[in-house]
Amino acid sequence: MKQHRVKPGAKVDLSQIDPGSTPGFKGKRKEADERLLKLNERLEVLQESLWAEHKHKVLVVLQGTDTSGKDGTISHVFEGVNPLGVRVAAFKAPTPEELDHDFLWRVHLKVPCKGEIVIFNRSHYEDVLVARVMELVPPEVWRQRYDQINDFERLLSATDTVILKFFLYISKDEQRKRLQERLDDPQKRWKFRKGDLLDRAHWDEYIKAYEDALARTSQKHAPWYVVPADKKWYRNLVVAEILVKALEDLKIKTPEPEEDLKGVVVV
Repeated sequence: MKQHRVKPGAKVDLSQIDPGSTPGFKGKRKEADERLLKLNERLEVLQESLWAEHKHKVLVVLQGTDTSGKDGTISHVFEGVNPLGVRVAAFKAPTPEELDHDFLWRVHLKVPCKGEIVIFNRSHYEDVLVARVMELVPPEVWRQRYDQINDFERLLSATDTVILKFFLYISKDEQRKRLQERLDDPQKRWKFRKGDLLDRAHWDEYIKAYEDALARTSQKHAPWYVVPADKKWYRNLVVAEILVKALEDLKIKTPEPEEDLKGVVVV
């Protein structure tokens, strides 16, 4: 999975990455599904231990263009985990109150507490993506936000937060197919909005904005992973592999009971 990680300071050229690729699992969908099931089971155990130990915090950032699969990733990767210690925060257009504060104010309110895993469905990176492409703020404002984001994530890391950032990378043609499926399916049509087509018209500008954000903010303590996401099963597998490995690296220790239970028998 290291091949998907963006090295700090490295230039990012997304044209050199195939969104439809499945490195290591070509023609092995069944094997990948079996592996994901085992990872789900392992994640359940690790997440419960994380909550019980109540020491570390885990922040998972999911970014991607419309239809890249942020909701699907959450549904499949975190299937079966205890909702007591897992929370999803979705970031929409800022409210008037949020706009009256600095752009990270609303984000800091949602970061994980001790023992928690928090998934950001979109995130503070919207402020160097949408804000840039749609010219919601002048260039001198969004450009300084890279350093502000790095400082913010450095603070989180220094206070026992593990940060994992995933760019779910789909092709423009795959997005067209998924948007059309939403439009054609009465059960999914509620997800479609005309604004999706406006964002799609700025595809090249968004790709450039993503390349800059990935290059400027992938740090050792807060790495970015570019996940080929045309194949949903591979997208889920990559995120699950990286998350489970990060949790295992914490060497989580389930705490001892607060009371001496020697000789206690349930009758």
